[in-house]
Amino acid sequence: MDLHLKGKVVIVLAASKGLGRGIARQFAEEGAKVVLSSRRQNELIQVVDDIKKETNNAHIVPHVCDITKAEDIQELVNFTIKKWGRIDVLINNSGGPPPGGIDQFTDEEWQRAYELNLLSYVRSIRAVVPQMRIQGGGHIANVASSSIKQTLDGLLLSNTFRAGVAGLSKSLAQELGKDGILINTIGPGRIATDRLLELDETKAAKGNLSLDEVKKKEEQAIPLGRYGTPQEFANHVVFLCSSANTYVTGQAFVIDGGLVKAL
Repeated sequence: MDLHLKGKVVIVLAASKGLGRGIARQFAEEGAKVVLSSRRQNELIQVVDDIKKETNNAHIVPHVCDITKAEDIQELVNFTIKKWGRIDVLINNSGGPPPGGIDQFTDEEWQRAYELNLLSYVRSIRAVVPQMRIQGGGHIANVASSSIKQTLDGLLLSNTFRAGVAGLSKSLAQELGKDGILINTIGPGRIATDRLLELDETKAAKGNLSLDEVKKKEEQAIPLGRYGTPQEFANHVVFLCSSANTYVTGQAFVIDGGLVKAL
């Protein structure tokens, strides 16, 4: 299927590794013009160079951005509009907050998680909407977690703010539909990224298990019997943000190999 993404302008937040990198690469493969953002300049430049070589797409550029800073997000949006004159797709993405329960976090840690995993999404959407309205529409994908359907043990901060992202998307789908802006939430299950490795290492240390033992146990709970790949996750995101999707908005999806049992 031709997704008609060639020449479309895409911003991907937190794109230097993991799901963000996978999504950016998939858009590049489809011929889109992609702006990758991350706080770490050296990593970002290397990823951009790698994606250019892997996809033979020269229209891939880096822009350093700390998504917890409102001014950085606005500068990223301004840069994109100045360079390519429009924004067709925004991919909101962020690293996960630390694991833990109610007794383990200070007010400052709650505030940091809020700014990283929810407020950054609000700010970036607010920044791109005026341009999307001018051009007659666009697509927004909010990357969250499978906890938007079923909470995850030991991940209180993530459970709280990822649910907020789902509520944000549902509300904005109602508000922005008249402007031709489609917005959806996509939650990864157990996708093989550095973040998942960190969580598995925490489980291994807590349970006095090896990483292989943790992985085997986790995979047994997944109907497809394995962890997913960033590309598998990216395929779904790219489809939802392409011209192939003209009628799906305000929805929350999980890409999890069947792991989540909630309806």
